Amino acid sequence: MTDGLTTPPSGTPVGIAAIAVHEPPWTLANDWFGTAMPRKFVHHTGIESRTISLDDEVTMAHDVVRGLARQTGCDLHDCRGIILVSPSLIPPTIAQRHLAPAAAACERPGHAARHLVRRLGLQHCRSAGLNWFCSGYSRALTVVHHRWAPRLALRDGQFVIVVVASRISRITDYGCRQTGGLFGDMATATLLSPVTSRRHPVHFTIEHAHATKRPLDRPAFDFHLRTDVPVPLPDGGSRTAARRLVYSLDGMAIAEAAPRAMAAAVSTALADAHLTGADVDFVVPHQAGTGIVRFTGMQLEGLGIGGHLVNGLTRHTGNVSACSIPHALHHSWDRLRGLVACPTTAVGNPGRSEISQGCVLLRATPHHERRSTSAAA
Repeated sequence: MTDGLTTPPSGTPVGIAAIAVHEPPWTLANDWFGTAMPRKFVHHTGIESRTISLDDEVTMAHDVVRGLARQTGCDLHDCRGIILVSPSLIPPTIAQRHLAPAAAACERPGHAARHLVRRLGLQHCRSAGLNWFCSGYSRALTVVHHRWAPRLALRDGQFVIVVVASRISRITDYGCRQTGGLFGDMATATLLSPVTSRRHPVHFTIEHAHATKRPLDRPAFDFHLRTDVPVPLPDGGSRTAARRLVYSLDGMAIAEAAPRAMAAAVSTALADAHLTGADVDFVVPHQAGTGIVRFTGMQLEGLGIGGHLVNGLTRHTGNVSACSIPHALHHSWDRLRGLVACPTTAVGNPGRSEISQGCVLLRATPHHERRSTSAAA
C-alpha cells in the first residue's frame, strides 16, 4: 500500500467506548417480492426481511449521532472529528455520467460529511467522508487508528466518531431476482476515545486495523440505468420508476471470493500484530449472509484460526453493508471477550476487476470484562 496506513501509529491509542444503532421503522418482508424471490434465497442468505429508510444518508447519520449522545451522555462539542462512511452514495464516475452537476456533488462522501457536521452545529470539528462499500467501517477505523489518533492528541473527555449511514434501497433494482432482496438500510455511530479516558472508558482497544484492495479475475460490480423498475411502498404496495440508477452484482463471483478474502484479511492482521489463530476468541465477520459467513468460517478453520464465529444477524435487517460490523458488535456486546477479529470484504470500484478486504482486531479491556460479567449475573 502507498497510502501511509501501514506504519504503526504513535501516541495515545484509541478504542471503542460505545456504539449506537439506528434501524429504520419500515421493514420489507420477503412476501413483497412474491415469485420474484428465488426459492432458496432464505437458505443461502438467512434474510427474511430488510429495513428501509425514507430518510437520506445525512439525516440518518444525524439521528444516530444524536442517539449516541443521549445513550452515552457525551457532549458533542468535545468531538474532535467525524468520519462519515456511506456505501450508498453513488461513486463519482457514475454520478458525473448520470446526474446533474449539483446532484452529483451531493453524492461525494466529503460533501455529506461536512453537511453532517454543520447540521450537528459543530464548528471546530474535522470531518472526512469515504465509501469503500461493505469494507467502509474497517477502512474508517484504519484511518482513525493510523492517522487521526496520533495527530489529534485527544485529551480525557475528547473523542472522534465513525458514522455509517447506508441507504442502499435508493439504488436497488427491486426487479432483479439476484440482488433485489439482499440489502437493508441502517445507520451506526461508534464513539472512539483514548484508552486512558475516564469520562468515556474504552471497552475494546484497537490492536490492528487495515483495509486494502486486491485484483479479482473479472468485474463483479457496476451501475446501470434501468427502466420500469418496481419500487416498494410503506403500505405494502409498489410503484414503477420509469428510470432508476441501480447497482448490479455478479453474485457467483462475490460468493466465491468473499469467504477467502475475509479469511485472508484475518490471517494478514494476525501476522502483522504478531499473533496467531489460537489467540482469537471471537470472529465477528461482515454479515453478508449466513452462507458466506459459514464458508468464511470454513476458510478460517483451514488457516488454523479459531474463535467463536458470530453469524445469522441478517434475518430481519438484510445485508446492511458497512453498518454490519458495528451492528454485530452492538448486538454481541456483552458476550464478547478477549481478542475479537472483525474481517470485511466488499466490491471494488464500479466496472473494475477488484475486491476490497479488511480486518480490525479488537481486544476487550478489563473495564469491558467487568461490565459484561456484571450484566450477565
